[in-house]
Parts: sequence; structure tokens; C-alpha cells
Amino acid sequence: EDVDIPSRRVLITGATGLLGRAVFKEFNENNWNAVGCGYRRAQPRFEQINLLDSIAVHDIIHDFQPHVVVHCAAERRPDVVESQPDAASQLNVAASGNLAKEAAGVGAFLIYISTDYVFDGTSPPYKETDVPNPLNLYGKTKLEGEKAVLENNEGAAVLRIPVLYGEVERLEESAVTVMFDKVQFSNKSANMDHWQQRFPTYVKDVATVCRQLAEKRMLDPSVKGTFHWSGNEQMTKYEMACAIADAFNLPSTHLRPITDCPVVGALRPRNAQLDCSKLEMLGIGQRTPFRAGIKESLWPFLVDKRWRQTVFH
Repeated sequence: EDVDIPSRRVLITGATGLLGRAVFKEFNENNWNAVGCGYRRAQPRFEQINLLDSIAVHDIIHDFQPHVVVHCAAERRPDVVESQPDAASQLNVAASGNLAKEAAGVGAFLIYISTDYVFDGTSPPYKETDVPNPLNLYGKTKLEGEKAVLENNEGAAVLRIPVLYGEVERLEESAVTVMFDKVQFSNKSANMDHWQQRFPTYVKDVATVCRQLAEKRMLDPSVKGTFHWSGNEQMTKYEMACAIADAFNLPSTHLRPITDCPVVGALRPRNAQLDCSKLEMLGIGQRTPFRAGIKESLWPFLVDKRWRQTVFH
């Protein structure tokens, strides 16, 4: 029998990652023909593509002829970027520019995922028109990636987002979920950053924004340029850890707030809050409350299964 394949086609890079998985699922469940590509973890579910291989990139775009490309693949760990600057620049800048050029060649709308770390965090909230000033190399490579994308594809969109969390395969996949073990093992005290102001954002919400942006663009070619999306709950890592403890009825007295500016690793902006009114005015957006999203994301990693009864009943 004929299988009804949706006529709208979307290609997602980094589809094996935390955000990419959510973006793939969102389009796939909303009547798009979605193809995901990844690299190390691609098979068997996704196409294996090395984004640094320009011939492979050209071939998949020309074979699939996507209407939309959502470019989630990146080196997004600031401390890794500092230690491997050339590799990070290849992926975050060169590959992004090439992908944008290939997307333009088939008339595809490209959404490049960027970061709040393009700002220095001294005068929030930041509008899309505010002048970026990244403090670390990660922010610099993502900003250069934005420029490379818009130079090679004038109809593209840049979507800047802050720290993400969601349904992780491993706790280390997100800077938010990685704290769960420190929260759960309350027999030893844990120092938690209480200096940097963050806006934890659920990947399902970002995925919805990507789909809404793509669908709006299909109707209106003027939808392009730079956009911001973010959760609207301001929290330090200490406050997130306390909220996680609270969501699972776990103790939090062993968590210690550290209010000094961190001295190790890449520099971080103090508060890079994003102003999201531009997307909101287009009627685009979705925000899941942090407690609801974090509970959904973390319950499989609960060590003491007895807590599940208290959490879910």
C-alpha cells in the first residue's frame, strides 16, 4: 500500500544530540518529512554525514532537496572549544557557512542555532539588534558562524538560545541535568555556582519554535534574520539544583551557594538574558515551566526508586 510521505522536507544536522533529537521528533510528529544526520552516533536511525566533508554535504542537500535545514550540530562546550580551537572553528564556522551556501543553492530556509554567549552579560536583556561582545572562544566561534551563515545565505535565520536541558541519554549531555547526581547524593556537600544568572530552556520548546519559524517562513519570505528564544525563569545553578531537589522531594541542605565569579575554565557572561519579544510578536513560542520540564527529563535517572511513588502519586 502507498505510504503517505509528507511533502514538506526538513533536514536536521546534529540530530543525535540533545537539541537535534527534539527538533527531529517535533517536525516528524507534525507532518514533515524529516531526515536527521549525525556523525559518531548516527547509525542506524540517522544519516551519517561529516559536515566538514563539503562533497557529502552537497550530495545530501541535492538528493533530499529540503525546504528547511535546521543546523543544530556544533561544538557547544566552552572549555572544549578553548582547548581545541581549530576543530571547533571548523565545525562552528566553516561547516556552517558551507551548509548555508548549499541550502541557498536549493532554495532551502536554514535555521542556524546560536547562543546567548555572543553577549558579554553586562547589560541584559539583549535584543537581536544589540551589539555582540563574546567573552569566550565558544561565543566568538558561534558569532563568526552567524556571520558566515548570513553571508552565504541572505534568507537564513539565526536563532540564539541559552543553556538547554531535556530528555538526556546521559546526565552529562546538559549543564543542567549534570547536577542531578550532586543533588541526589546528599551525604556529601556540593558547591554550586550562585553567581551566573541563567535561563534554563527546555529543548522541546526550542524544537517547537524551530517548527513554528519554518512554517511561518513557508507562508512569508520576509521571516529571516536573527531571533532570540529563552525560558523566562532566571536561576543560578544553585537555584536550579534546589528546584530539582524540590521537584523530586529530595533534601537540598547539602548544596552550598558560591557567589564568587568562577576562576577556572572559559569566561562566562554574568547575565546574558535574551529579549524574546520579536518572536513573541510573530505569535511564535512555547515555554514549559522548569519544574515540569526537569521532572520529565530526570525521573529515569532517579537513584532511589521509592521517590518515584512520592513524585508521581
